[in-house]
Amino acid sequence: MKPTLLALSLTALLLPAVSHGAENAPVTSQHYAQVLAGSWRAPANSARDVYRHPQQTLQFFGLRPQQTLIEITPGGGWYSEILAPLLKQKGHYIAALQAPASGEYFKKAADSLRQKFAADPEHYAQARFVEFDPKAPVLGQPGSADAVLTFRNVHNWVMADTAPSMFQAFFKVLKPGGVLGVVDHRAKDGASLEDIKHSGYLTTAYVVQLATDAGFVLDGQSEINANPKDTKDYPEGVWTLPPSFKLGEQDKARYLAIGESDRMTLRFIKPAK
Repeated sequence: MKPTLLALSLTALLLPAVSHGAENAPVTSQHYAQVLAGSWRAPANSARDVYRHPQQTLQFFGLRPQQTLIEITPGGGWYSEILAPLLKQKGHYIAALQAPASGEYFKKAADSLRQKFAADPEHYAQARFVEFDPKAPVLGQPGSADAVLTFRNVHNWVMADTAPSMFQAFFKVLKPGGVLGVVDHRAKDGASLEDIKHSGYLTTAYVVQLATDAGFVLDGQSEINANPKDTKDYPEGVWTLPPSFKLGEQDKARYLAIGESDRMTLRFIKPAK
């Protein structure tokens, strides 16, 4: 069964009037196909498309080739391999990296992504970086970005007690009418904060609260990245499932059959006023 799309659109009420000409057209299906089939993508990353539905997800977030887009903590660059080439001609891709002073893990992640980009200027020469302190994050000049996207990061900020400051930073850097796109592991309704911090699964209501407390309005919800096989009750939380396989070879075939986690996909808007 193909993923379904459920959207509650308030966009017409929240966005300023814009032109719908060719200069504002979304990324074409042909362009998506070219990038998703790109030889620069790591084979292990391409293999995850079946779980992460990148084209449908970015279409839901309204990606346009001329946007200034900030991806928050891209990790190994799974989405960077897609977003930077899609935006390199007309737009601006910015990778927001947690400052190396935050710890060795973040330093290694930042160094690895910088090396990845430097090794392939054909696809990443136009990409830029911004470093931020998660306790007092600044992602750029206020009102300078059209979109901020974050994939499977919110649970980390919740565990580190930095989530409110991160969402406030998203709101500040976005233009009025700008889009915040969030994908993260979805908990069962009613899960406690303690459950969230232990399992890595977040309730949709909690993420919506973080965003609306920062000033955003929920504009759409999608089931693109849903996985009904995910029972969300594993010994090592969400990290039991692929691609982490925290239990190693123990019951690996079972977890591989489940696939990656059940995920919420949420689109928020910074109101025009």
